[in-house]
Amino acid sequence: MELVRLAVSASQRAKLISAGYTSLSSLSSVSPSRLARVQIVSSSGIDNVAPTDLNIPECEALAILKAASHGSRLEESSRNLAIVNGAQTAWDMLQVDSCSRISTSSRDLDKILGGGISCKEVTEIDTEGSFMVERALQIAKGCIEDMQPKDAQGFHEKLMPENFLASVFYFRVCSYTEQVAMMNHLDKFVSEHQDVKVIIIDSISFYFRQDFEDLALRTRILGGMALKLMKVAQKYNLAVVLLNQVTNKYVEGSHQLALALGDSWSHASTNRIILHWKEDDRYAYLDKSPSLPSASAPYSITSKGIRDRNSTPIWKRMKRS
Repeated sequence: MELVRLAVSASQRAKLISAGYTSLSSLSSVSPSRLARVQIVSSSGIDNVAPTDLNIPECEALAILKAASHGSRLEESSRNLAIVNGAQTAWDMLQVDSCSRISTSSRDLDKILGGGISCKEVTEIDTEGSFMVERALQIAKGCIEDMQPKDAQGFHEKLMPENFLASVFYFRVCSYTEQVAMMNHLDKFVSEHQDVKVIIIDSISFYFRQDFEDLALRTRILGGMALKLMKVAQKYNLAVVLLNQVTNKYVEGSHQLALALGDSWSHASTNRIILHWKEDDRYAYLDKSPSLPSASAPYSITSKGIRDRNSTPIWKRMKRS
């Protein structure tokens, strides 16, 4: 407890502060006679004058110490009460841990993810491909078609693709310093737009893959961003999806796919999904999860976005000669 909250007069408080007493704990072992005639201490902690009478009678010093003792008891009682009031039942904890999920629109993919992309968590997707912004309108239309009840008249007019796109906020960063600045601003932005339920960063690794000579600095920056994203996800009950490229790594005489940011980034996300090809089919592999087993699911990229494998894809894998 700070001394400014002690129930004494302003003049008494000023004398105490000038003598170097700034908290209740600093008064806990002081006697009334010592407090009545104290030694002024400089800011450097070195005595700069002889003991000086601050014109505090012993009876007044005793009253101050009694007020400090009472304040300490109140502070301790408040701490104990806060601990008791902060208790949770096991059911409450289970409800908190039962996070809502955002569907990917693919039943097979949702199944291995436990129902979809989890809120309050950071999910990393490693891929060789990229997302094209131009398809956002197509995906919005496809989402509306899937949500539209067949017997609901006027539903399509109320839920227009333009309304979907008006709720998508796009930020473009051109350097890693701008990316860090955006991370620092994210909490304030979401607090002002609490309808936001998913944050997608494409990609988290772009400005850190090359031409970053100080690897220790890179690790600290990435770790700081990961902590901020996790905090925002839990605070606002939203999902964070990070796109991360993969790269070729020469291991034991052969080239293998590896995370672009290396092993230091491997613990930054709660879940990790690796997208890959298997012959002519696309697959998503759940590589990391604290609560779900590793599993793989096929999917297709259609004009409506991600769908099950039996849907008609708009792209097929290019055969390399």
